[in-house]
Amino acid sequence: MDVSVRKHEKVREFAYTDKDFGFLSQLAKLHTGINLPIAKKELVYGRLAKRLRSLRLTTFREYCEYLALGDAEELERFTNSITTNVTKFFRENHHFEFLSEKIVPELIKERPGERCLRIWSAGCSSGEEPYSIAMALRECIPRVDSWDIKILATDLDSNIVQTAENGIYPIKLIEDISELRRKRWFRKGLGGNIGTVSVSEEIKEMVTFKTLNLTDDWPMTGKFDAIFCRNVIIYFDKPTRIKIVSRYADILKNNGYLFVGHSESLFGANDKFKIAGRTIHRKIAK
Repeated sequence: MDVSVRKHEKVREFAYTDKDFGFLSQLAKLHTGINLPIAKKELVYGRLAKRLRSLRLTTFREYCEYLALGDAEELERFTNSITTNVTKFFRENHHFEFLSEKIVPELIKERPGERCLRIWSAGCSSGEEPYSIAMALRECIPRVDSWDIKILATDLDSNIVQTAENGIYPIKLIEDISELRRKRWFRKGLGGNIGTVSVSEEIKEMVTFKTLNLTDDWPMTGKFDAIFCRNVIIYFDKPTRIKIVSRYADILKNNGYLFVGHSESLFGANDKFKIAGRTIHRKIAK
């Protein structure tokens, strides 16, 4: 073998071919809708290497063969491994300001006496987004406990949903939050939980967490006033993006709001929404 070629070969713990990646990317698309282009090949290797170690396999071919057997538990672990979870409290804060300063006053004015609010955090990751929504609502709604408020928070990754439901985080994750919010909405861990904080019960009780694949059927029957789906649909191919955004329009109330990520657009479903703010869209009333 040519020395220069050998020098640039990647030394791997596990044999991993383009064929292996092709199988894994197709499996991801089939079961999650997530699009994994060839540029994600190394990311997939890094995410799944721990699964091979756990199963005591020596090649990705063996892992692909194992997945092909249809083991439901391993398929769930595979799905959890390839899912990206990046979030923070009050990320893209202008969305929460819009919720507090625009949507809530609007609802109070247009629906006097109704005091009902439904919000969906679709792709909630480890929970920072829906808890931020709950905090914003508690801060801006007078006599908030007299309202019927429900925040649904869903994610594909069952492990991360459990983390979110627990509501316990390393204390460093709230360093960027104002001191007033830290004192009001978080409790410092004691004993073995030193170095962590937990979300207060009055915030946690406003949020219901569920595991949900956005490409599957949605079990919700009621409609939402607002949907937060930020930095999620970028992981799907264009036809899937258009389908999901259209389904959001169907499950939003007339004039309901859709919040998307800073690098996202409505991917061809613009006829159902009008721009209401920076990465904020409002459903066009029928």
